[in-house]
Amino acid sequence: MTAETQPAGLVADHLTCERGGRTLFAELCFAVAPGGALLLTGPNGSGKTSLMRVLSGLLPPRAGRVLWQGKDTAEEPAPWRRALAWLGHDNAIKPQLSVSENLAFWARLTPAARGVDEALEEVGIGHLADLPAAMLSAGQRRRLALARLGLTRGGCWLMDEPTVTLDTASLARLSAMIARHRADGGLAVIASHDALDLPGAQSLDLSGFAVAP
Repeated sequence: MTAETQPAGLVADHLTCERGGRTLFAELCFAVAPGGALLLTGPNGSGKTSLMRVLSGLLPPRAGRVLWQGKDTAEEPAPWRRALAWLGHDNAIKPQLSVSENLAFWARLTPAARGVDEALEEVGIGHLADLPAAMLSAGQRRRLALARLGLTRGGCWLMDEPTVTLDTASLARLSAMIARHRADGGLAVIASHDALDLPGAQSLDLSGFAVAP
């Protein structure tokens, strides 16, 4: 089956990624349909973060294409940018702003379909809305970053190690949040070393696509 005949959604079409003169992976193909999820696994250095950056458009692939709804995201980036919600290692929080002010800022930059209060409640920090972000714990800051994704409905969530600093209760909230997103017709690609409750999710071990030095 070719990329063009895959269900609408996110498709990696024979991707090859090179960093610092080293090929991390080659000929990588997968498809994630609306309502689906893909869990990226593999040891440190296998290319999980680099793949996420390629998918997001932050890093050009050495070869291959990223398709969104059947369109090459390099040639037609606007629909992909509108659909994409990205969570990287950096929480991207302004410590001098309150929790709600941080999220309201992102809501103005995002085609938000949900309110700030609703997104904060989903990650369990609604009671901290008026607190300066500088006073949050590491786990609370991560939950505030996750709430940015929770502003959206549908589209694609790219999540690079979203479980960092989260406790057991927060991991359960994250799993429920992803399930809600998928039920809304969204899809998710998640790089994580931690186990998440993702019924029906695909799993992809990037070490299987590594190129020997």
